[in-house]
Amino acid sequence: MTDLTLDERLLLTRRTMQLLEDWGLAARDISGLLQLPETIKARHIGRFRDQDAFPDDPAVNRRVAYLARIEEALHTYFPRNPEMRKLWVRRANKQFGRRAPVAVMVEDGESGLISVLSHLDCTFAWDLTGSRADYQRAS
Repeated sequence: MTDLTLDERLLLTRRTMQLLEDWGLAARDISGLLQLPETIKARHIGRFRDQDAFPDDPAVNRRVAYLARIEEALHTYFPRNPEMRKLWVRRANKQFGRRAPVAVMVEDGESGLISVLSHLDCTFAWDLTGSRADYQRAS
């Protein structure tokens, strides 16, 4: 988010907060999932919904980027049904040891975000292996 203007950061923050609240996450879970600095207390999380942007911190930015890609992948899976997007995230999944994807993300932190994103977005998983994601011929 470093390259974004304040207005763009505010919009991204509100969008991320809406996503996390749609998934039913409490303030403490949001704080942990985003790895917000310890100076930000759970009771202050509501400020991100209304007025403040997330701190411009590399760990927070990386996690927000993962969440944006997860949201995008869910839109691809369920383009016409937002309720199914919410349901998929909260329903136990065999891929994650019968845990809900949202539980994987909250409990496992960044590795959980990566696991869920890898499951939803094969191009992300492909990139993790070191393979080329662009299909142009190497020069």
